[in-house]
Amino acid sequence: MRENAFLQLFDDHHAALFRFAYRLTNSSADAEDIVQECFLEILRPGNSYDSRRTPVRTYLYGVVRNQWLKRRRNSSTADPTPDPIDGRSPESDLLASEVQDAIVEAIGTLPDTQREALILAHYEQLPLAEIARILEIEVGAVKSRLERARARLRETLAAYAQPQRSTK
Repeated sequence: MRENAFLQLFDDHHAALFRFAYRLTNSSADAEDIVQECFLEILRPGNSYDSRRTPVRTYLYGVVRNQWLKRRRNSSTADPTPDPIDGRSPESDLLASEVQDAIVEAIGTLPDTQREALILAHYEQLPLAEIARILEIEVGAVKSRLERARARLRETLAAYAQPQRSTK
C-alpha cells in the first residue's frame, strides 16, 4: 500500500474507529491500541481485505470489533471504571454530566451483542445492512438486538426521564 493512500485511509477513518473502540472498552488507552492494531492489520502481508467483497469502512469496523473481542477473551480482569470522557464538569453541567455518566454506565452493562449493535447504529450512525456485515449477522438480528438494547436502556434510565405533564 502506498504511503499516501495509507495516510488518507488513516485520516478518513481513525476518529470514527477510535470512538467505536472507546465505547466498547471505556478506555482511551485500550481504544487507541485496538485502532493501532486495526491499521497494522492492513499493512500485514497476506491481509484478507478484498475491496470487491466489502467496503473498506465495513472491513475496518470488523477488524476493530475482532480486536476488542480478542482482548476480552485474553483479559482475565476487566477494569470496571471507565476513563473520563473529558476533563470538564462545571457546576452548571452537573445534572447533564450525571445523566451522561448514567448513560455510559448503562450502555456498559448491556450484553456485548446489544452494546456493539447500539454503538454502531446510534453513535456511528451506520446503516443496518452495514452493521449486519460488520457483526456477521442478518439485518433482522441487528434490529432485534437494537430493540432489546433500547428497551433495557429505557428501563435502566427510567429514573432520569422527564416526568410527563398531566394534560388535565
